[in-house]
Amino acid sequence: MTEREKMQSGQWYCCLDPELEAMRTRARHAVHAHNTSPPDIRGAMAPELQALFAQTGSDCYLEAPFHCAYGLNIHLGARVYFNAGCVILDTAAVRIGDDSMFGPHVQIYCAQHAKDPVKRAQGLEIGRPVTIGRNVWVGGGAIVLPGVTIGDNAIIGAGSVVTKDVTAGETIVGNPARPLDRA
Repeated sequence: MTEREKMQSGQWYCCLDPELEAMRTRARHAVHAHNTSPPDIRGAMAPELQALFAQTGSDCYLEAPFHCAYGLNIHLGARVYFNAGCVILDTAAVRIGDDSMFGPHVQIYCAQHAKDPVKRAQGLEIGRPVTIGRNVWVGGGAIVLPGVTIGDNAIIGAGSVVTKDVTAGETIVGNPARPLDRA
């Protein structure tokens, strides 16, 4: 298997692979086009970035600056909004439901690096998918870690670090994030 095939199948892979580097370079060019185009020309999302994503529903809007690792693993439902400074490290699928909104500087991570320092130095990592349901609000500066699922209508408080799944309708806050009534 190629390193890309390993990455896409959820196995350990080497992120230093030339094919993966070429894919990240393509994403950097699309991100650059999005981030440097005048807003009245760019619109809601630069065409280069939209073409990179696996799926974009209608009426999605990404403020600049925005960053993603590959883009091809990002699936956006309809009317998804990202405020300025958001980052998606999409080494695995990131699926976001309709009407979900993200405050400024939200970060979504799929990459999990090897804990062994020798393996980590060799560029070994694994991608864990992140799923965010419909009508979710993620407050500014929140971080969603690899493998997390956030249910429909959930609220993630600003600055929270989401380490575990969040049930539908739940409000969580803090680091690590926990239900509001236990915060």
